[in-house]
Amino acid sequence: MGLRAVGALHRLAEQVEAVSVAAAREQGWTWEQIGDALGMSRQSVHAKYGK
Repeated sequence: MGLRAVGALHRLAEQVEAVSVAAAREQGWTWEQIGDALGMSRQSVHAKYGK
């Protein structure tokens, strides 16, 4: 039961992150700025969310 809740929270967090990254890009944020905000490298963020 607890693991299902953790899985659901993880999926929700991934969805919120994706929407937030898209919004940040629309507002002109660089991949570096987004990576810094998420505690990830620019390259990792771009690989995950870039076109």
